Amino acid sequence: MEQIRVKVLFLYNFQMTKQVQQKILKHYNSLQMMGFEYAPALKTDELNNNDMSLPNNLIDLQALVENCSLCELSKYKTSTVFSEGNIHSPIVFVDVMPSIVQEENNRLLVGKSGELLIKMIENVLNVSYNQFYFANIIKCKTSTKKVPTPHEINCCKPFLTKQLELISPKLIITLGERTYEYLTNDKRNIEQVRGKITKYNHIDVLPIYHPSFLLRNPSAKKEAFHDMLKIKSLMESM
Repeated sequence: MEQIRVKVLFLYNFQMTKQVQQKILKHYNSLQMMGFEYAPALKTDELNNNDMSLPNNLIDLQALVENCSLCELSKYKTSTVFSEGNIHSPIVFVDVMPSIVQEENNRLLVGKSGELLIKMIENVLNVSYNQFYFANIIKCKTSTKKVPTPHEINCCKPFLTKQLELISPKLIITLGERTYEYLTNDKRNIEQVRGKITKYNHIDVLPIYHPSFLLRNPSAKKEAFHDMLKIKSLMESM
C-alpha cells in the first residue's frame, strides 16, 4: 500500500525560545523518519486569519490554545482563558485579554469589571449573563505590560476568528477602544464608533465602552445605558 505522506505545517516565530525550537525540531525529525514531510516555514507575523489550519470544533481549538507557545506570553501563563458562556448564543462579547484575576480564576467575568458587565447585562437586557458567549482576542495575560504587541495579536487573533466562525453569532459586542481596533483594524477612537454597527467577516459589530472605563468615568454610564438599550433592541429583532 502506498504510504501516505502528510505535510506538517511548521509555524516559526522569532520570539520562540531556543529550548522550544529544539524540542519541536526533535519531534518533527522523528516524524520525518516515519514518512512525514515539512511544509515551507511560515512566519506568524506574515499570516492572515485564513492561513492557519485550525480545528473545526471548540474542544480541539481550546486544547490547541492551551498548548500554544507561539509568542512570549506562553512563558508567563499559568492558564489560558479561552471563553465563557453559551456557545449557542447569537451574541458574543469580546474583550482584549485576560487580567491577572481572570487568569487566576480561569474565568472572564470576575473582578470589578466583570461584575459591572454582569449588572449591565442583567439589569438592562433582562436576561442572565450566562445566556451570552464571552471571549478574548488574547488568550493569555500579558506579563508586566498592559498592551499586547502586534506580534502577540497576530499569533492569537486567528484563534478568536475561528471561535467566531464556529459560534457563528449574529452580533459581536466589542468592549472598549482597543478591542474594537484589534478586531477590525479600524483605528478610530471609541467616541467615533461607539454604538454604531460595523462589520467583521460579515458579522455585525457594535463597539461599546469597556466596563473598566465606566468604573473610572461614571459620568459615561448614561451613554453606556443607551448602548445597552440598542443591544436589547437588536436582540428582540433576532
